[in-house]
Amino acid sequence: MPRYYLLLSFIVLACSGKSHTDNKVVNPDKAVVCFIYHRFGDSRYPSTNVAVKDFEQHLRYLSENDFQVLSLSNAMSYLESDEPLKKTVVLTIDDGYKSFYENALPLLIKYKMPATLFINTQTVGGSDYMNWIQLKEVKEANIEIGNHTHSHAYFLNEQQATRYNTFEDEIRESQKMITENLKVTPTLFAYPYGEFDEGMKGVVKQMGFTCAAAQYSGVLYHGTDQHQLPRFPMAEAYSDLKMFAEKANMKPLRIINESTTNTILTDDLRPKLTISFKSDNLQIDRLQCFVQGNDCESQITETDTVTSVSVRSSKDMNTRRRTLYTLTIPDDKGNWYWYSHLWINTSLK
Repeated sequence: MPRYYLLLSFIVLACSGKSHTDNKVVNPDKAVVCFIYHRFGDSRYPSTNVAVKDFEQHLRYLSENDFQVLSLSNAMSYLESDEPLKKTVVLTIDDGYKSFYENALPLLIKYKMPATLFINTQTVGGSDYMNWIQLKEVKEANIEIGNHTHSHAYFLNEQQATRYNTFEDEIRESQKMITENLKVTPTLFAYPYGEFDEGMKGVVKQMGFTCAAAQYSGVLYHGTDQHQLPRFPMAEAYSDLKMFAEKANMKPLRIINESTTNTILTDDLRPKLTISFKSDNLQIDRLQCFVQGNDCESQITETDTVTSVSVRSSKDMNTRRRTLYTLTIPDDKGNWYWYSHLWINTSLK
């Protein structure tokens, strides 16, 4: 047979045949709990600090209770793979504070656990921040490096006409500095303050980042929007071991439909949000609704297989910049499921 026909036959087979990866089956029950930390053992800032003893308790708990601790990129690969189901946690750290290098990194090394660190490059070497030499040590200690922009600004407070160009320029500047100093080009991103809109998500996707982390509570699962990943914040008010363990074992409330993906508050400071999810074995009568700083008004509609819940704040959300609508619900085995939606009042800081 002439070589041309051999080549043509190979191409047809390659394009029409299924590879072994086409047959992989993703377990729909897979989930990943992602935590976000900032400072360690720095009591000057309780809203973003975790006591060192608490952090070590977190690591010991994960180690002694058969959790798989992965970097964020490996966790995303795990969710999309046919690997066996495991209890999985990701530890992320934002901003690059020196207290991470001094107080947390030695514990991660001790417990042989990875983590993912997001760096905003303008502050590198500042009084409270790691310098490039320390960051290089961090990278070499099995810590994954992600991009957190250059200035860590409130980008949603910039006019839309210039917001996205400024945002992209900042990411490129940070990417350039990280690549030059650490010899690694990040593929992961975290939004400063966890704030984003659809345009910012579009920029991050267009720039080729495989995923982007936000800062509202929730659990990752197969089907989560990879460019607005939820993370449970850890700080002094809720970092004791009991609360950490509850979050580590949390399940995702898998949403079928959301009435809006918008995060920005406009004229309506009490926006209504409606979500739908499969009822399965959930105890709908035990559903709990929370609004930070206010009471939650809710209305539940049930069919045989699907539950719809409409929620809104009981009062105008005019005292906090960021507010979460949160739903939690148990199943008949005692597992708890979590969903949150972020609202941002850009008139406040």
